[in-house]
Amino acid sequence: MKRHLISAADLSRDDALLILDTATELASLADRPIKKLPTLRGRTVVNLFYEDSTRTRISFEAAAKRLSADVINFSAKGSSVAKGESLKDTALTLEAMGADAVIIRHGASGAAHRLAGWVRGSVLNAGDGTHEHPTQALLDAFTIRRRLRGTGAAGARGAGLDGLRVTIVGDVLHSRVARSNVLLLSTLGAEVTLAAPPTLLPLAVGSWPCAVSYDLDSELPKSDVVMMLRVQQERMTAAYFPSVREYSRRYGLDTARMARLPGHAIVMHPGPMNRGVEIAAEVADSVRSTIVEQVANGVTTRMAVLYLLLGGTEFPATGVAR
Repeated sequence: MKRHLISAADLSRDDALLILDTATELASLADRPIKKLPTLRGRTVVNLFYEDSTRTRISFEAAAKRLSADVINFSAKGSSVAKGESLKDTALTLEAMGADAVIIRHGASGAAHRLAGWVRGSVLNAGDGTHEHPTQALLDAFTIRRRLRGTGAAGARGAGLDGLRVTIVGDVLHSRVARSNVLLLSTLGAEVTLAAPPTLLPLAVGSWPCAVSYDLDSELPKSDVVMMLRVQQERMTAAYFPSVREYSRRYGLDTARMARLPGHAIVMHPGPMNRGVEIAAEVADSVRSTIVEQVANGVTTRMAVLYLLLGGTEFPATGVAR
């Protein structure tokens, strides 16, 4: 692997499979009475979050602590950033403190890339603007693989997602999750389709390695995975659809639509959800939903990424005390 993880495009198929296989090995340790490993003892990991976050920040913090790293949580609110300090000056401060890895979430696309040029440690992109969120794509791929490629953790080792059909639905225009998932899932062999109204698709979507559909109902019967995206109204500066009710009628996943899915198909959502908008409460809470599972898998997958970036290139399965 490279020194940083800025984009899902940074990962080759072998890189992605190495992360997923490492996460699979780490998941097998989840039932141990003591879940911590000494792998990153003495390393410092900084959570540098310029945007509000619950799942991602806590997930990265839990992952680093389970690997015995020292964790510093930095929030833009209440810091020198509120006084006008630039990202570069903040980066230089972290560099002076000896940060081995900086996990950054920022409202500007490209912020993680800029940060990587200013620090000597590893930079992990936890979401930059509407650009990318690569670890979310990795945990989604891990979840899909465990559910649909073999039984249990061991059955998934070494497997890609070849031949699986994944439909990503909704607000693609403002979604960093969608872009990272398209790149990663296609690298792993999945056939990805974006289902959204034309107003919620990026202009350059034609260059992405995926198909595009405006008709969700036609895609459901041939989907192995349906990934619903949150309608990000906080990022919308114009009217992208007539009304929330109209959007939900055309692109929301309710029980009637879920019944059109093949029997083995699963439903995903990166969270947080707008219940009753892009996904009905009954669907979100159904046995076919992996939403809670995705949160749990996020810690394991991010442990794998931190381990491979800071600890080594291969997970020593035989050297782990079980």
